[in-house]
Amino acid sequence: MTHDMPARSRHVVTLDLGGVTGKADFMERCVRALDLPEWFGRNWDALADSLSDPSVWPAVVGERGLLLVVVTGWRAYARTRPDEWKIAEDVFAQAADRTPALTVALALGTEGAHGSGRIPPTGP
Repeated sequence: MTHDMPARSRHVVTLDLGGVTGKADFMERCVRALDLPEWFGRNWDALADSLSDPSVWPAVVGERGLLLVVVTGWRAYARTRPDEWKIAEDVFAQAADRTPALTVALALGTEGAHGSGRIPPTGP
């Protein structure tokens, strides 16, 4: 027996971290990409709360929509600010774990619009 369930549309948001040099830049990119409200606190707890609360997601997602956040250009930030990046990863993971309509994906490949796009050499 099949049930007719309303279709859920997936809205994709690209969070480009290319050129981000610190937490303040990171939070500003989140504000722009996720269209967060003016009252967004620009701290890790506020980001976790916003990612977990569909009522503050971009309006286009709608009441029954799914949100896919694709993080690009993140590797340079992760390399230069590893402690901050670890917190960001934890925030993304915890929000996605407790919010079934949210998926956060880390894009591999180029470093984003602001990065070099080159894969660094490995080995000696």
